[in-house]
Amino acid sequence: MSEQSSFANKILITGAGGYIGSIATSVLLDEGFEIVAVDNFSTGYRQPLEILQKKYGEEKLRFYDIDLTKDDISSIFDKEQGIDAVIHYAAHCLVDESMKNPHKHFYNNICGTLNLISSMNKAGVKNLVFSSTCAVYGQSKYIPIDEDHPKEPLSPYGESKKISEDIITWFSKLKGLNFVILRYFNVCGASDDGLIGDAKKPSPHLVQNTVRGALGIEPFILTYPEVDTEDKSPIRDYINVVDLNLAHKKAVEYLLNGGESEFINLGTGKGNSVLEIINIVKKVTGVEFEVSRGNLREGDPARLVASIEKAKRILDWEPKRTIEDSINSLISWYKNNPQGWKK
Repeated sequence: MSEQSSFANKILITGAGGYIGSIATSVLLDEGFEIVAVDNFSTGYRQPLEILQKKYGEEKLRFYDIDLTKDDISSIFDKEQGIDAVIHYAAHCLVDESMKNPHKHFYNNICGTLNLISSMNKAGVKNLVFSSTCAVYGQSKYIPIDEDHPKEPLSPYGESKKISEDIITWFSKLKGLNFVILRYFNVCGASDDGLIGDAKKPSPHLVQNTVRGALGIEPFILTYPEVDTEDKSPIRDYINVVDLNLAHKKAVEYLLNGGESEFINLGTGKGNSVLEIINIVKKVTGVEFEVSRGNLREGDPARLVASIEKAKRILDWEPKRTIEDSINSLISWYKNNPQGWKK
């Protein structure tokens, strides 16, 4: 276990059974926090939470089957007295799916956020870290993208996050909600020990799918349209999931120390094209695997690379793990869990 945080606070995590949320739960437990986890398990899994509860004990982790769009979340705040902050990960996050089924993303992401922060307000819980996305920016006007970049989403997913940000901002102005909205770029990797990883089949994340292809778990299929970059493949900023969640931990501590509400980008400040990532995975794994083309995705910009200067300044955070670190953690995860978690 790492050196514990000076805080012994109780944190509510939504979407805690998902890829990022389950690793967040692991990271924050390891940092000494008490966690109340909620998920409706429509796309998330109970298994990682059961493993973590067995490891840390029920006094440190309790989880609940809650649908943020339908259920009375106030009952959780009533039962779990003393929640100091909420980290809100729960969302549908498939860009291409949102283009085909906008209602699903608008309803889930916006109504879930509104229901959550309304219940927070009723319970007097004032600190929120919101999991947002670079998709709020749309096509980049300049690189790297800072927090003042125009917000012109290209997909219902990105728009649903932008609207959620606006709702949070109004609750801050009118109801005293304190927030850190973290707009992050492309997430990759598993927990450092390979114990918890991305169980979606297929994952929406490039690095995960490339590693699965290299390990022969399933065919690797390219779905991007040609774009205006050097090798005609989209350029993205790939941030390790543990580094990402350590930034969320620092955002919680920032708010608990009285920090003002902020919008902050999370990435590495560097970009790799899709074809570059494929070549790095081939090099790390030593496997030459077949790459085929499938149905093209919609709603993706050509270049998205973060400016992380504000994250460094406000949160005293910067990423430590490399793409190679992320790939190696994914290799460990997928070798032990080729089919992911069981429903």
